[in-house]
Parts: sequence; structure tokens; C-alpha cells
Amino acid sequence: MLLHGSWLAHLCGLCLALRDEHGQFARAVTNYDGLVISVLVEAQSDGTASRRTAGPCPLRAMRSASVAQGDGARLAAAVSLVLASAKVTDHVDDGDGAMRRPGVSVVARHVAKRWASQGTSSGSAVGFDTAVLLDAAARQSTVELSAASVLDATEPTETAAAAAFAHTAVVSGRPSNAAVLSEAGRLFGRIAHLVDAVEDYGADQAAGAWNPLIATGTSLAEARRHCHDAALGMRLALDEADFVDDRLVRALLVDELDHAIHRAFAHGQDVPDEGGKKDGRNGKKDKDKGDVGEFGAGAADVADIAVSAKTGRGCCSHCDCCDGCC
Repeated sequence: MLLHGSWLAHLCGLCLALRDEHGQFARAVTNYDGLVISVLVEAQSDGTASRRTAGPCPLRAMRSASVAQGDGARLAAAVSLVLASAKVTDHVDDGDGAMRRPGVSVVARHVAKRWASQGTSSGSAVGFDTAVLLDAAARQSTVELSAASVLDATEPTETAAAAAFAHTAVVSGRPSNAAVLSEAGRLFGRIAHLVDAVEDYGADQAAGAWNPLIATGTSLAEARRHCHDAALGMRLALDEADFVDDRLVRALLVDELDHAIHRAFAHGQDVPDEGGKKDGRNGKKDKDKGDVGEFGAGAADVADIAVSAKTGRGCCSHCDCCDGCC
């Protein structure tokens, strides 16, 4: 329960940092991957955790809570905004789901540009140049066209995650951790991209959409090996980092990441295994119901966000932590 409370403090802290700096609508990019950045900053910081008391919120059953604040939450907000912007742009470019509708795609592209600008502003406030994230997102399509192996395709995601993880060492005042956390971030990005590809395999195949496993002829067994190797590498990198309290870091980046890999391969699509055989699973993850693995929002989420922006509605626009009640 102690770790769960700390996890919730970072999740709510990220949400409120987005609201405080960029308004209610920015809270739509709150996500589980982004809070890892806030967790890493706190885990390396000396002294007591930086907290404040937030008012009741419907997502907490109208209870108040102690939430994270400070540069860790701001860095997490910056990363979340920029990567969500890239994800929205990718869905618009691909014409996923509702993004095929001209009105929705125009609004979504405007939202993406605004989030990129807001993320850059928040990043600058904590000394983080988000250009590396924007560059990685911009290169993704080009990399996909020329990818000879699945690890070529995951490189931009790895680069973005490595930069974000490394800057947590700078923000927390432990620059000596930057190199090992950059390596941990790179491997985290690899796992995120591969898990996303496994979960989306069936939907991408049916839609004729680009998928790194399909495009590079990567088998399920090979993708699983890459994930497990990366998870081991992450554990070794985290072992080398100097943390004040790494319990939540370990819970998220070791235990939960292992569970995420297991779930992806246990409930994935009919992905070709070694020898061209199917793995026999027929569960489907609708790509339009949201991608978790690459820090961003799914196409259906983006469509809802675009409609909210157009009509003036927003999630949690009336609760106490946002000024009223849902």
C-alpha cells in the first residue's frame, strides 16, 4: 500500500503539473509511462519527498491526497506533452480510425502542435531540450522505411526514452547517474516499442498498417528474446545508479515491466513464431482503443480529445483538484 500511495502521488502530481502550467485540457496526456520520469527524479533526490495536498478528485473517489510536485513532475509533464504530440501526429498521418475524418484530423493536428509547444516550454523550465524528442519522432517514418531489422525501427523510441531518463539525473542533482540511466531509458524504449508492436500486430495486419514485426519478418520468439534481454540490461543499469530510495523504481521498471512483457506475449495477436507458425492466440487489441507502450494516446483517445477541444468539454473539468466536480 505504501508504494501504491507513492505511485498515485506521482500520477496525480503529473496530472496537476499539466493543469497548473498549461490548463485543464493538457491533463489529457497524463499517462502511466510519463510518471516514471517523476519517480526517477524523486528516487535520486536527497531529503524528504516534495509533496503538497490536493483537493478531492472523482478519480480518487472524491478524496484529497498528497501529490508529487516540483521539477520531477514538471519534467514528466514536458516529456508527456511532447511524446503525446508525436503520437497524435502519427495517428493523423496514418489516418487511423476517426483521424480519417477531415474535421477531426485538423483539430487533432492543431492539438498536437500546441502540446509540442507546451512541452518545449515546460522542458526549458527544468533545463531539458525537448528537441531530441521531437527529432526522434520526426525521424520515425524515415527509419521505418529503411529498417533492416526490428531494432533499427525501435531506435527513435530508444533515443527519446534515453534522453528523458538521463535528464532525471540532472534534475535531481546526480549527474553521475546520467550515463547508466540513459542506458536504462534506451532499453525501456526498446521494450515499449516491441510490446506495442506485439499488441498491435493483429490490428495492423488486418488494416495493412506498418508494423515493425511484420515489416522486418521478426518472429514472436525473437521479439520476446529482445524484450527479456532488454529487461535484464535495465536491471543491471539500475544496479549501477546511485538512488536514495529505489523501491518504487524497482517496482515499476523491474517487476511491472516483467509483467507487461508477459501479458503482451500471453495475450497478443496471431504473431508468426519460428518456422512461420502461428502462436495460436486469437485475442485482439483494437489499435483505436489506445496504445500504452510508447507514452502516447491511442487513436480513439485522440478523437475524443479532438472533440473535447472543439466543443469545449474536457475530462475532469469540474473537480476540486481542477476546481469543481465531474
